[in-house]
Amino acid sequence: MELSVKGICKSFGAGNVLDGVDFSIRGGEICALLGENGAGKTTLMNIIGGILPADAGEIRIDGRLVSFPTPAASRQAGIAFIHQELNLVNDLTVYENMFLPAFPHKGPFLDRRLMIDKTRSLFERLGLDVDPCATVDTLDASYKQTVEIAKALMEDASVIIMDEPTASLTAAEIERVFGMMEKLKQRGIAMIFISHKLDEVMRICDRYTVLRNGTLVKSGPVSEVTPRQLASYMVGRDVSLTKQHTPAACGDEVLRLEHLSDGTHFRDVSLSVRAGEVLGVTGLLGDGHSELFGSVFGIWGSRYTGRILMDGREIRPASPAEAVACGLAYLPKNRKENAVIPDMSIVDNGTSVTLTAYRKGPFFDKNAQGTVFAGQVDDLKIKMSDRDHLITTLSGGNQQKVMLSRWLIAGPKVLILDNPTQGVDVGAKEEIYTIIETLASSGIAVIVLSAEAQEIIRVCDRSLVMYHGELVGEVRGETMNEQSMMYLAAGGSKSRPAAQGGTADKENGGTLT
Repeated sequence: MELSVKGICKSFGAGNVLDGVDFSIRGGEICALLGENGAGKTTLMNIIGGILPADAGEIRIDGRLVSFPTPAASRQAGIAFIHQELNLVNDLTVYENMFLPAFPHKGPFLDRRLMIDKTRSLFERLGLDVDPCATVDTLDASYKQTVEIAKALMEDASVIIMDEPTASLTAAEIERVFGMMEKLKQRGIAMIFISHKLDEVMRICDRYTVLRNGTLVKSGPVSEVTPRQLASYMVGRDVSLTKQHTPAACGDEVLRLEHLSDGTHFRDVSLSVRAGEVLGVTGLLGDGHSELFGSVFGIWGSRYTGRILMDGREIRPASPAEAVACGLAYLPKNRKENAVIPDMSIVDNGTSVTLTAYRKGPFFDKNAQGTVFAGQVDDLKIKMSDRDHLITTLSGGNQQKVMLSRWLIAGPKVLILDNPTQGVDVGAKEEIYTIIETLASSGIAVIVLSAEAQEIIRVCDRSLVMYHGELVGEVRGETMNEQSMMYLAAGGSKSRPAAQGGTADKENGGTLT
């Protein structure tokens, strides 16, 4: 199948989202659709997927003019849209999800045997090792992603649209999804790959198309372009993808962990961070860093052994409210699931941690709230049309800035950022890195939790590496490179760091403390 669109236009009110966009893809091809948040990528795919109507332009399949007034019409034409938020039902089995919502019947009963056999047969052809009878909630993120892909094939899809399919996956999980994509390519399936991860684009895609401000700015073979060129096409200026952070002078120790263990996710963890320092914590699947700092922030009560000290004084927050009172702030990963309140306005999201501060007796001081938030809008360069609009009207990068604002208004001494640039484009990433550096220069201790080595290198003074719940090493300066971090994260060294001090480890190129 060959899918092509020509001259697609779409406006929302006075805003021109797409302006005469052309796009095409052929069977057996993977084409990257790139652009900053708000460039029009999702709107274009929603038009192809029958979710939105175009104001102008045409869609053709194999040269034949078609229209998709509904998502069902698009699916019937062989187009499947796998959204970033997967549409699987966790409480149902895999085989039930594969046929949802059109279950086959045998008389008055569901034909479960047919569903199981067809699902198992398809999985075997794809080399997918998943039990059709397992419930979806038992699968990791990558297997859920591959089940969605298999479901598209069950519906005879010839074109599959993948919106940020690897945004929340680990390195091992990404490999699994890429393996599935290679098999689909060999079967002649066309795939549209929407991603902000340029290294993945260079590896898996054949062609690229870049949108900027609703217009097509560049397209061509991936083999003829560099990641830096792609980034510059996306943001309209030269972007450095290899800039390294220059450590600044740090103040006194602010936070210290001594021998923290929860018996399951992390063991005997000791570390410290100083005022004005950007400390990275990295590792691979199962490293335990999210569970560790979630415990520090009181998300799971105080179910751990060991000590937490702030400014030399022991604290033991049993809830996030107690952690905030101690001077801690925590921006969790997966903002759409764990941070954004979709039914609230931008200003209410941005001030949610301190909402009680704007009460005057039985009344609520909206002016005071707006004034405080306006300061964050200026400082963080949040782009929006109206602060009273829903938070969901903002791009991913601007949503993340709003999430940051809610914590900065609280005036923390330690800011913990878990995967702070997930799902944002290269331009917004650089803006967030600059914000982190500015916060550190103001004396805030910042802890960045990330599995992306380049992110750690770009923004951190030094980084601790975790392996299966233990701290196994530290990298800084010349040793802060992907090779050293991967060696430690994969269990290459089992030396355990103490809280301070350290000696160079010649074997792995890192510094073990």
